[in-house]
Amino acid sequence: MRVDLFDFDLPDESVALRPANPRDAAKLLVVRPLSSFEDRIVRDLPSLLDPGDVLVFNDTKVIPAQLSGIRVRGEASAHVDATLHMRVAADRWLAFVRPGKRVAAGDRIHFGHDGNSCFLGALDATVVEKRDGGEVLLAFDLSGPMLDEALHTVGHVPLPPYIASKRAEDERDRADYQTIYAREEGAVAAPTAGLHFTPELFVALDARGVERRFVTLHVGAGTFLPVKADDTADHRMHAETGNVSAEVAEAINAAKARGNRVVCVGTTSLRLLESAASADGSLAAWSGSTEIFITPGYRFRLVDALMTNFHLPRSTLFMLVSAFAGLERMRAAYAHAIESGYRFYSYGDGSLLFRADND
Repeated sequence: MRVDLFDFDLPDESVALRPANPRDAAKLLVVRPLSSFEDRIVRDLPSLLDPGDVLVFNDTKVIPAQLSGIRVRGEASAHVDATLHMRVAADRWLAFVRPGKRVAAGDRIHFGHDGNSCFLGALDATVVEKRDGGEVLLAFDLSGPMLDEALHTVGHVPLPPYIASKRAEDERDRADYQTIYAREEGAVAAPTAGLHFTPELFVALDARGVERRFVTLHVGAGTFLPVKADDTADHRMHAETGNVSAEVAEAINAAKARGNRVVCVGTTSLRLLESAASADGSLAAWSGSTEIFITPGYRFRLVDALMTNFHLPRSTLFMLVSAFAGLERMRAAYAHAIESGYRFYSYGDGSLLFRADND
């Protein structure tokens, strides 16, 4: 499909730079097939679901994956920034480096530097391989838990570019850009629909009889990359790793069998379940990597509803929600959201989308 079909105009003032406070006070646009849009708030979610429905959350935890460093090549040095996006070994990460032209295989990079020539205590890495689009494979001198500890010392929260371009990351972001149920470290971007949940909302969902289940997909920095191709067939998704436990698979299968809905909190949990589901819509324990790219025409196997934030024009995520609820329906929903003052992107408001007919 032509990528320009997924373009729309978004005023700068629609981009949220801070989350709602409290989190569950954010607006929630409800989009059902063939029904008028409903303007609600996230705190209303229990009343929009039925007892026995299953909410599926991504429990990945954001790490401080934004690094600033000095590339050293012989006597020459240059400043570079790196965003880790996928761990491939105890000491190795795939990363996007900017400016990419400043690095080559064999270069040494000193991260956590203080701006002078003394690199004592810095986190050091070697560029093992250089790939397209500024992507590199980094081998760190530290490994496993020691590397993790060093990243927490020298790294920064990788705020999305549309926030980072407007203000600097600060201490508030360390808490704001993390779900309250984050558990499995490895993401470099938050599953942002989950940022709306509070302990009080969990209590209300429990009282309603809505089940909560957790899967893990480590969100990569590739989620920030714009679609530069003119046709969706020419865009390459970056792999992300995740898993679905046997217990969660059994609970979701049971919900479907009794006629309840599977409601994904965020596009990441949806992409994981759709990657793991069999052709007949059943689910089993699953672990691995996925590059699934969902565009209109995709036939959904498992997921019935999706809670998600509002996404960038021409992004793979807007393509996904257009596949889920219909392109024209989502264009109309986004126009309504802009006119009604909804806040967009990672710290913005939410939507609850009910799947359009697959047939």
